[in-house]
Amino acid sequence: MWHLMVGIHQEKERDFFFVTVGSTIGCSDFRLLFLGSVRIIVTHKSMAGRILLLVLFMNAVFFIVNAVPETCPADLGGKCGEDGEWEGEFFPGVPKIKYEGPSSKNPLSYKWYNAEEVILGKKMKDWLRFSVAFWHTFRGTGADPFGAPTKYWPWEDGTNSIAMAKRRMRANFEFLSKLGVDRWCFHDRDIAPDGKTLKETNSNLDEVVALAEELQGDKIRPLWGTAQLFMHPRYMHGAATSSELGVYAYAAAQVKKAMEVTHYLGGENYVFWGGREGYQTLLNTDMERELDHMAKFLEAAAAYKKKIGFNGTLLIEPKPQEPTKHQYDWDAATTLNFLRKYGLLEFKLNIECNHATLSGHSCHHDLETARINGMLGNIDANTGDPQVGWDTDQFLTDVGEATMVMISVIRNGGLAPGGFNFDAKLRRESTDVEDLFIAHISGMDTLARGLRNAAKLIEDGSLAELVSKRYSSFDTELGAQIEAGKADFEMLEKKAMEWGEPKVASAKQELAEMIFQSAL
Repeated sequence: MWHLMVGIHQEKERDFFFVTVGSTIGCSDFRLLFLGSVRIIVTHKSMAGRILLLVLFMNAVFFIVNAVPETCPADLGGKCGEDGEWEGEFFPGVPKIKYEGPSSKNPLSYKWYNAEEVILGKKMKDWLRFSVAFWHTFRGTGADPFGAPTKYWPWEDGTNSIAMAKRRMRANFEFLSKLGVDRWCFHDRDIAPDGKTLKETNSNLDEVVALAEELQGDKIRPLWGTAQLFMHPRYMHGAATSSELGVYAYAAAQVKKAMEVTHYLGGENYVFWGGREGYQTLLNTDMERELDHMAKFLEAAAAYKKKIGFNGTLLIEPKPQEPTKHQYDWDAATTLNFLRKYGLLEFKLNIECNHATLSGHSCHHDLETARINGMLGNIDANTGDPQVGWDTDQFLTDVGEATMVMISVIRNGGLAPGGFNFDAKLRRESTDVEDLFIAHISGMDTLARGLRNAAKLIEDGSLAELVSKRYSSFDTELGAQIEAGKADFEMLEKKAMEWGEPKVASAKQELAEMIFQSAL
């Protein structure tokens, strides 16, 4: 709301008009967002001239005031209450999403995801453990390197204030409730704004987290939390691998706080994504020293986790490049090697499908690499576009890929305490609030179909039988000795001399693909 104060006074036979303009922030206490006072000298002696100038000036003020939008929009029928909070629903046109089965034509319904349905002895919701990513869902603007934002959600007021942060948090929990999902993920700086100092920033975070804890109730919890150590200019050289000691210390303080609030909210995991932990050129980089520093940073994080009694799993998320030319956690295998070298085996991996494909692998490959090493902790469910070639963070809608993903999850015995986080965003051209629901429903249904298909393949047994038959030569006495490490080269040479040229059987790749496709 804008406030005007207009007056007139005389000084040395000249008239002065003055106008003071101010506005309230949000809808709560009166605080001036803009405050200005302007004086116009009036030399006209006639009253008509004075009135004309006053009218012209008031029209100019009216134009300025109305050029600034209200800070509490009501596009969806919401309005500001006396306490400054948004009243009414954020998604009034969207009902609670229900399972209606594959024949349903209702876009706001589940066709394949039936949360309570039991598959291979476990409820679907327990196999999948879905989570909504706060940053893409409530902070995504549709902007890209070539274009300005395209999304302007009705509850946004154009600020990054505490009041706005709280409003987004309320929208988040209404979204979770209507979607039927009881987990969410966040970066510290996505849910609360930076302050002028670290102390003020932490205070902002505490205020928003207190509201989140209230809104969570007994059923909703963070799947994981993390610190955003890549956007602020201070992190342009990295965080744990920065060449600046002050940045290293600041990053440690930020992770400390983020871990504390994740613990306070009952988070099940904590993620490290080293978006700028890498290099642009080795000409100015001491790679060995940077890797040592990153290891010490993670070691200190693990120690602090124990100190505060946080029982969540610590996860590292591999990615090959973008924004750096080379990131130190390139893929699952590279990250596992790093963890082994530095003795950080209490960490597990958060595999993002789009990151796996950017590193030249399939998502299934990186999942299996993590799984067979006992290090699969969580999955960021998304996909990329092979024609675009960058990290597009699209919702996973390929049923075949989802089926392979779920084969790994079933072989792993599930993901708990991890799950599936939708680290995915709407396309730039999708701008309706309803699209937020449709995208998540599509992603959840796709993984549910993948679970059903993977269960079908396992129960049928044909694919497992094909694989078993392919390696059956190792089910012999000599094969057992090899696998037990009891067959030396002399023994193997003797057998090779005795048997002569070995026969090599067909791999039956086309048959394997036929069996797989038959389940889709």
